[in-house]
Amino acid sequence: MDFQAIVDGFSAATCVISVEKKTDGSYGQIRIVTGNKPYINSVEIHEDCPRMLSDKFIPNSDYKRYFNRDLNFEDFCYRSAVLKQSLHSYVHPERYDYWFNIFALPLESDDENLGYCIYSQEVTRRTNVQEMAKLSYETSSAVLKTCIKLRESDDFEQTMANIIKDIREICKANYSCIMLMNPAERSCELLCQDFYNRADFHSNDNWLDVHFYDIAETWEGIIAGSNCLIIKNMNDMEYVREYNPVWYDSLIKSSVKSMVLFPLKTNGNLLGYIWATNFDAEDTMHIKETLELTSYFLSSEIANHQLFERFKTMSSIDSLTGVFNRNEMNNRVDQMTADTNTEKKSLGIVFTDLNGLKKANDNIGHLAGDLMLKEAASLLRSIFPEDEIYRAGGDEFMVLSLGTTKEALEKKVSKLSNLVDKSRTVTFAVGYCFDPDSRNILSVMTKADKNMYENKEEYYIEHPEKKRKN
Repeated sequence: MDFQAIVDGFSAATCVISVEKKTDGSYGQIRIVTGNKPYINSVEIHEDCPRMLSDKFIPNSDYKRYFNRDLNFEDFCYRSAVLKQSLHSYVHPERYDYWFNIFALPLESDDENLGYCIYSQEVTRRTNVQEMAKLSYETSSAVLKTCIKLRESDDFEQTMANIIKDIREICKANYSCIMLMNPAERSCELLCQDFYNRADFHSNDNWLDVHFYDIAETWEGIIAGSNCLIIKNMNDMEYVREYNPVWYDSLIKSSVKSMVLFPLKTNGNLLGYIWATNFDAEDTMHIKETLELTSYFLSSEIANHQLFERFKTMSSIDSLTGVFNRNEMNNRVDQMTADTNTEKKSLGIVFTDLNGLKKANDNIGHLAGDLMLKEAASLLRSIFPEDEIYRAGGDEFMVLSLGTTKEALEKKVSKLSNLVDKSRTVTFAVGYCFDPDSRNILSVMTKADKNMYENKEEYYIEHPEKKRKN
């Protein structure tokens, strides 16, 4: 067959690809047999095309001469050349700043050990929205369903739980999850997960330990510049063994035989991954097409949620001490006093005021004062770990304890006083008040605040040298 004549009949960059067929049904070497002038130019001249690993096109060379190994590319070629499927895909491999509109058409072969296909591509720097929207009904329906769920509820965690269940069902997988990564803390977090059969999930519950980030950090390299990693069988699993034997061993121990891994990115920043194991490999193309677009919308939603949470934290948390700020304290009090249907609960309020903060700021410096405030907050958290702690003012803190008893509150205050007595840097004026009805919060706060200032005056009578001087 005159392959050169075939490719020369195309105006788009086109080549013929051969795929070695093995007796066990898998494939071996994949070669680029020949190409037309636009295709060869895309390798050698790079006009509006990504730069390849080699600037010289050599007929019948292994495709890895031109770019790193890519399981998605291999599967695409195998399906067309060996399984005789006509295929189309519109993708943006992470290794290139280009979009690829690719087509594959099977060719007849006179060699029983080789399959052939025509591979044609259009390369652009800008996204073609119309091409992205060319989806099958099944894929369009699945993606639209996800988009609707993202908008129909204000409960972010429940929405994500519903969506990951849909993803697991689309993949016909045993397990699926969305895992977030925090590079600053080198930690991973499960946003949501879903099981077909929990008993069949052989991994222990502590698999996402402090060491897992080291494994997940290698995934970008394993994906190798593609837009996802799809392991269909144990033959593909050898690819994982080659790049990360530790992860490979972990997967084998967990009885993972196939896997889908899609990065979640926004503005070039990695948020985490969609992960599904032991999926239906016969439906790989539909799964890939669906998750490619689904991951785009999920990345945007997760990034927006994280941004909202950061703004929420900034508006409610004191940046120096890490406890709630005065704004959040006022909101909490307003909420408790405005809600007439609030269930009656006992309430304890503790006010503390740092002794000698102004003197430390004036004589040693504000850094010393900041350290005093941080230690004060740390002491309060150690005594009131389950209660709400607020920085009510410059050197003043308030603790709100709901559902407590008078005895429990007094015991904690006594423990706080003992810790303060042992501290070399922090001394508190402390005032507290208990009431069996939390709806009386304003009067409880007033009494606790009054008791604190009485305690503070007693302190300055005993230590006049530390009294504030305006």
